[in-house]
Amino acid sequence: MMMKVDIPNIKHRESNNFFLLAGPCVIEGEKMAMDIAEHVVSLSDKYNIPYVFKGSYRKANRSRLDSFMGIGDVDALQILKKVSTTFDIPVVTDIHTAEEAFIAAEYVDVLQIPAFLCRQTDLLLAAAKTGKVVNIKKGQFLAPASMQFAAQKIADAGNKNVMLTERGTTFGYGDLVVDYRGIPEMQKTGYPVVMDVTHSLQQPNTTSGVTGGKPELIETIAKAAIAVGADGLFIETHKDPSVAKSDGANMLRLDLLDGLLEKLTAIRSAL
Repeated sequence: MMMKVDIPNIKHRESNNFFLLAGPCVIEGEKMAMDIAEHVVSLSDKYNIPYVFKGSYRKANRSRLDSFMGIGDVDALQILKKVSTTFDIPVVTDIHTAEEAFIAAEYVDVLQIPAFLCRQTDLLLAAAKTGKVVNIKKGQFLAPASMQFAAQKIADAGNKNVMLTERGTTFGYGDLVVDYRGIPEMQKTGYPVVMDVTHSLQQPNTTSGVTGGKPELIETIAKAAIAVGADGLFIETHKDPSVAKSDGANMLRLDLLDGLLEKLTAIRSAL
């Protein structure tokens, strides 16, 4: 496993397994966050998977004005911090502006750049200057090779703790496809490459203004990613995706994660 990034408190670093970024799309409350974290931590210990809890403290890139954006920035960030200290694990959250980078860095270990914003130089530089690990999602509109320039911006700002995430490429107006050639292509940068399993199954900008998805293909996308050598996986999960306040249409139901990780770990071991 390419663990060339220095993520604080990450366990099972020497397991040679893929690493996992997993959790809800957005923090909906303390209990849901703690319950999901507790469950995934137990699975990460079971399968020796380095684990980072994922949860957005705010969702800025919504299709409709009435879409849920969060419970409040400070409240959500404090929940992320509590998850980290309670379970002694690193946490990751999205940021959308340079100002947010410095605010979120007080609470989390990894700052994530949304795909739509991966070319925003001021955002990338601000994230880099916090000294935190920076996970840059590949824009749906970019070739994998173009991500070298996003990564270079972080490195040029003095931060070598970079991860790149594949999350599908725009296919027509309302669908995404995954070109698995992009994983080894982005690995040429020398940085770990993550497969965002759930977002790559989105069907964005539907006529209702709510993103759709194909969660029945989560296992297919994840298996293929491990088979081609992805360093890590990104999976959004929820106890009941049907009532999730964001991206429920492409989430993995939490009780299905155990069986999936068992299969993925077996594939990794075979390789």
